[in-house]
Amino acid sequence: MADVSAEFVAPSSDTSAGTAPAALAAAPPPSLWTKLAYGFGSVAYGVKDQGFAYFLVIFYSQVIGLDARLVGLAITIALVVDGLADPIVGYWSDNLRSRWGRRHPFMYAAAIPVSATYFLLWRPPEGLSDQQMFWYVLGLAVAIRTFITFYETPSSALAPELTEDYDQRSSLLSFRSFFGWVGGNTMTVTSFLLLFPAFVTPTIPNGQFNREAYEVYGLIGSTLIFLAIVVSAAGTHSRIVHFRPPPPQRNLTLPTVFKEIFHTVSDRSFVALFLAAMFGAIAAGLSAALAFYFTTYMWGFTSQQTGLVTMSVFVSAVFGAGLAPVVTRTIGKKRGAMIIGSIAVLGSPLPIILRILGIMPPNDDPFVFWFVFTATMIDVGLIICFQVLAASMMADLVEQAELKTGRRSEGIFFSASTFIRKMVGGLGVMAAATVLAVAEFPKGADPSQVPEEAVLRLGTYYVPVILLLYLAMMAVISTYKLSREDHEENLRKLAERRAAQ
Repeated sequence: MADVSAEFVAPSSDTSAGTAPAALAAAPPPSLWTKLAYGFGSVAYGVKDQGFAYFLVIFYSQVIGLDARLVGLAITIALVVDGLADPIVGYWSDNLRSRWGRRHPFMYAAAIPVSATYFLLWRPPEGLSDQQMFWYVLGLAVAIRTFITFYETPSSALAPELTEDYDQRSSLLSFRSFFGWVGGNTMTVTSFLLLFPAFVTPTIPNGQFNREAYEVYGLIGSTLIFLAIVVSAAGTHSRIVHFRPPPPQRNLTLPTVFKEIFHTVSDRSFVALFLAAMFGAIAAGLSAALAFYFTTYMWGFTSQQTGLVTMSVFVSAVFGAGLAPVVTRTIGKKRGAMIIGSIAVLGSPLPIILRILGIMPPNDDPFVFWFVFTATMIDVGLIICFQVLAASMMADLVEQAELKTGRRSEGIFFSASTFIRKMVGGLGVMAAATVLAVAEFPKGADPSQVPEEAVLRLGTYYVPVILLLYLAMMAVISTYKLSREDHEENLRKLAERRAAQ
């Protein structure tokens, strides 16, 4: 086993401890296999994230019978507790010293705990009271979120180390985004096209509301999570020799740790990205948690139709991941994010708005399905492109912070991303539960028993909330300042500093 001691000792010239700056500067660009392996690792988070976002509320509230507000509360509490660990794990992975580098020991160690707890989440014991079920969901949510932190934060932080090139970072992160969306979406599509139809019974006409279907879902999902983590860690292992070494040995106290974290992230452009990601994550959590409410209750789609709409995200992933590098090369990351994000914001709630206004035809008109299908495919593609650009903008802050602090802090910066996705995304789920409660949306598995007035109420409350969140996201990201020229100047100054040392 590798020595995973977190002792902060001075780097040596030995490849097990780090590499000299000259060797690091000569590191070859990441190969296609490295990009594929790095990207494939996001399947783990994609499967977990889509399960939490799309199925968890509807499974525990509509299938198990737990109050939706309790489900949202359990998820939110778990995310707040776990969110505190993100900067600590990020800082730890920036300073860890081992024969496997700074990041990989965390990645390998997380594989079994993440997959095991995810499997148990979808097999709750029978006969529990509401209070007992609440504690069951809360306990497992805390465990899963904590374990995924020890994988996702160090894994994501590999991006700035794999390449310093402005354009290559968008390309690398496009692979990450593509596999994250495709991995999670594969589980969702498979569930609607194959899994749920297989669990239709005379008493349960829609397999989406069959408890046994989710047991199989959990088994498949946990297996995919395990494979993604192991393949990604092993596939990027050979690059460890080219990564930056940890800083010299220091006597650290907890106040010093938090002081250094604050010093690293006290940057206007980081604050802009952080706040933008926060608003975006809340909006994404809200949208995802209610997505199947709208496809099931507003549009009246069957499981197969919902599966086809979800399947359109495969095209979206190719479109968005392919568009981001092109936008980076042509108009730059910030300008591209502003343009792409603005179009996505306006298109996201469009079908629901048209239904509320009475413009959409009845659900039995084929136009309804194809309109929702096309709108979803285009909008998700634009959102994926925006996310890649934002992540690449975050990666470019690493060198700017290094100039200021003298430390490589990839883990701290990318822990902010995982912190937001987990903690704030849970607020989106809580917001969805609140919208359901305020709209007085009835509980029950049979869409025919839900009155149209309740469905329209749900849409009426949902649209202004989602638009407000997305507009806030666009407003704060406009204050990001780092350009291509700034990034290249940072690299030049760092090269001069390393040469002088």
